[in-house]
Amino acid sequence: MSHPRLVVFSSLYPNRAQPNAGLFIRERMARVAQRLPLTVVSPKPWFPGQGFIRIFRPHYRPMPGRIEQQNGVTVLFPRFLALPGILRCLDGLSMALSSYFTLRRLKRSGHNLIDAHFAYPDGYAAVLLGRWLKLPVTVTLRGTEVPHSRNPRLRRRLQTVVRVADRVIAVADSLRRLALELGMPEEKGVVVGNGVDTQKFQPVDRAAARARLGLPADAKVLITVGALVERKGFHRVIDCIPALLVRHPNLHYLVVGGASPEGNMEAALRAQVASLGLNERVHFLGPIPPDELKWPLSAADVFVLATLNEGWANVILEAMACGLPVVATDVGGNREVVADARLGRIVPFGDQAALCDDLDEALNQDWDRQAILDYARENDWEGRVTRLLQVFREATRS
Repeated sequence: MSHPRLVVFSSLYPNRAQPNAGLFIRERMARVAQRLPLTVVSPKPWFPGQGFIRIFRPHYRPMPGRIEQQNGVTVLFPRFLALPGILRCLDGLSMALSSYFTLRRLKRSGHNLIDAHFAYPDGYAAVLLGRWLKLPVTVTLRGTEVPHSRNPRLRRRLQTVVRVADRVIAVADSLRRLALELGMPEEKGVVVGNGVDTQKFQPVDRAAARARLGLPADAKVLITVGALVERKGFHRVIDCIPALLVRHPNLHYLVVGGASPEGNMEAALRAQVASLGLNERVHFLGPIPPDELKWPLSAADVFVLATLNEGWANVILEAMACGLPVVATDVGGNREVVADARLGRIVPFGDQAALCDDLDEALNQDWDRQAILDYARENDWEGRVTRLLQVFREATRS
C-alpha cells in the first residue's frame, strides 16, 4: 500500500503578505503534517500591471515571495495569470497550467496525492493536474461551492470536480448533499468537519478579560470574529444594537477581524456605527492572532455569526471552547455545529427581527457553560485528523 505524501493545493493559504488568509486550512493541515509528509502549493493570482494598481489600492493582491517555511512545512507560491472581470472564469485552467511544473517536480520527489481546498478554482485545477500527472486527487468542500453552484458556468466546473476527484471531503453534511446533487458518486463523499484546539481556545477569567479590553465588569457583551466582509453579517448585528440597548442598557459589541482576500468593509461598518450613534458601544478590535482570541471571547456573553454562507465555521467551536453560547444563521453547516438548544440558537437567514429577538433571549438566558465546554472538547482535532488520514490512504490505493 502506498503511503500518502501530500501536495496541499490551496490559493487561500496564510503567508507573510496575507497572514490571516486561510488560517482554517493551515489549522487543519498543520495537524496532518505532524502525521504525514506534505508540501503546500499556494498559487497566487497575477496579471501584467498589477503592481501599478497597488499605487492606488495598496492592499490589492499582496504578493508573497516564492517560498516560505511555516513550522517545518514548505509552502510554494507559483503565480498564475488571473485577469479581472469576466475572465476570472479561466482561473481554474490558468492555475493548473502555471502549477504544472511545480507539481511535476513534487511528483518526482515522491509526492503521490493532491489535496485541494475549495472546489473552484483550486479543486478544478487539481483535477486537471491529477489527470495530466496521473495522481489521485482529494477535494475539500468548504462553503463557497454553495454560491458557485448557482452560477451556470461555475456549476459545470463543480460537477466536473465532484465526479472526477477520487475523494470529496465535505466539512459539513450540507455540502456533501450539494455534491450529490452535482453528480458526485455517493461512495466518493465523506464528511470530516473541522475541530477545535482546546489548548489554544479555553476560558480565561472574565473580569480580567474585560479589564484588558476596557469593558465594564457588569456589561452584556456580544462578539463576532471573522473577516470584515459583507458575507459575515457584522452589519446585520449592528442593526440590532439600538433595539437591544433598550432591553440591555449596558450592552457592548466586539468586532474582531480585518481585511481579507474577499474584501474589507471596515469603513462602511464604522460609518454605520457612527450613523446609529453607537461609537461607545461597538468596538473594532482589528484582527487578533489565534493565540490571543481567548481573551475577547472570554470577555463576551454570547457569540453571534449572522453570516450569509458558511461551510463549517471553525470560529463557532472556538467560541464554544471558551464557554460561549452561539447565535448563528441557518446556513451551511451552522446547524450541524450548533446541534443542540443547550449550545445556542439558529436563526433563519434574512429574518432581522428573529435575529434581534434571539440575541435578546440569549443575553437573558442562564446557559450551562460547562455543557458548552464539554461539547467543544468532544470535537477536538484528534478524531478529525485520524479520519482524514484514512481518507488519504484510501485515495492513494484506489
